[in-house]
Amino acid sequence: MAKKKKNHFRIADFFERFRKLFSLNIGTIIFGILFLYMIFSAFLYLTSAHIESYQVTVGPLSSNETYTGLALREETIVKADSNGYLTYYAREGDKINANGVVYGISSTQTPEVQTKLTPENLSKVRIDMMNFSKGFNPSKFNKTYSFKYELEGNILQYAGVTADFETEPVSGTDENGNPITSGVYNNQAETVTLGNQTLSKAFTDGVVLYARDEYEGITLENITLDDFDQNSYHETDLKTLERVKANQDIYKLVTDERWNLIIPLSDKQAVKLADRSSVRVKFLKDEMTQSGDFEIIEIEGKKFGKLGFNKGLVRYASDRFLEIELVTNTISGLKIPLSSIVTKEFYTIPEKYLIKEEESQQTGFKISTKSKDGQKATVFVSPTIYAEVEEVTKGATMDSAAVKETFYYVDKSAFKEGDGLVTGDEKSKFIIGETAVLEGVYCINQGYAVFRRISILDQNEEYAIVSKSTKFGLVRYDHIVRNADEVKEQDILY
Repeated sequence: MAKKKKNHFRIADFFERFRKLFSLNIGTIIFGILFLYMIFSAFLYLTSAHIESYQVTVGPLSSNETYTGLALREETIVKADSNGYLTYYAREGDKINANGVVYGISSTQTPEVQTKLTPENLSKVRIDMMNFSKGFNPSKFNKTYSFKYELEGNILQYAGVTADFETEPVSGTDENGNPITSGVYNNQAETVTLGNQTLSKAFTDGVVLYARDEYEGITLENITLDDFDQNSYHETDLKTLERVKANQDIYKLVTDERWNLIIPLSDKQAVKLADRSSVRVKFLKDEMTQSGDFEIIEIEGKKFGKLGFNKGLVRYASDRFLEIELVTNTISGLKIPLSSIVTKEFYTIPEKYLIKEEESQQTGFKISTKSKDGQKATVFVSPTIYAEVEEVTKGATMDSAAVKETFYYVDKSAFKEGDGLVTGDEKSKFIIGETAVLEGVYCINQGYAVFRRISILDQNEEYAIVSKSTKFGLVRYDHIVRNADEVKEQDILY
């Protein structure tokens, strides 16, 4: 019994050692396989060509050029009639009608104002206040003061404070001895009072501004190069809580809807824009666009572009210098690198030979051939169609009307030169042989290179704009090979 027990332990020990050895070998083998795979992958990566892809985008060929323009408008500085304290009733930057109240002047800082409004007018005031409250933004608290002036002006309007108003140009010199330009006016009108205030009304329609910048008298006839220097530009705020003196500048009125924007041009830009009479402009301040009349002028021997507008005055009346973009690059489409473009030769087949097989419901062509016993037969082939192009047939002459026919472009590998194609009723036959070349790119959406036809609309030294509506062509977000000369069609790309 003791001997049998000893043999039992020896067999168990043998199987235990075999299990450990087998387990160790399996782990080693798996590790070895993974290690070899990593070495092989690294070798392939280091020795293979690295193909760079490009995602097709939509847009113009290049960004439009931006300019800083100097705005010229019909502007009039209005001066105070008398000494006193001001109460403003017109909102800055808003258009005011002739005889609209701009401000009131009184001998005391707190004017006495008594007006009676009808219930209907009181309701309008409440609505104005409610609308302002709903749209109130704490980050733009300064608009509260503008609303205050607007509301006070509306109350005066509701109260029926109106009168005829006339103006006369000022002559002579100002308090500093400088001659007063014809664009500066004093108010000479019938006195209109409200409480202890004397009200001042606009002498004509216009946009009210409470600042001046000494550019009010500049016109196309007297503009100089120094006027475009923004570093020396200074604007003076005319609003004040202090007591004003008679003949002191109070506000500015822009009196004409038509205005001009003058932009400096390089010689290259002037040549590019020479044949334009109108240009679409994008104002970078608010991203709004509008068209303006365009002409090239000279100022002290330098070329400038003059853009004339008859709208948009209210939006930009407070801006002397405006950043704009001339929307001249109007051709838009799919943008691709020129290095992606290749050419490929195809067989061309007339449209009437394209048929649809009843069994498979595939479209393709019937090749006329012979069976093994010499009888006539046909073989259906469904190749990839790369383009559908309408062309003038060779039968058209100078004396006859042009005859157009649609041709399909198919890969040359699908047929052999001399193959005969027949129509569905087999009454007409076409011999494969005529070829044509298409421009295209290699699309790699599926991981291998596939030719896609393109139709170029415009190009520069680096990129091309191609049509978005080309049949069998590219679409936005397709991935194409950037350097097409490094790839062949049907190459599998990793």
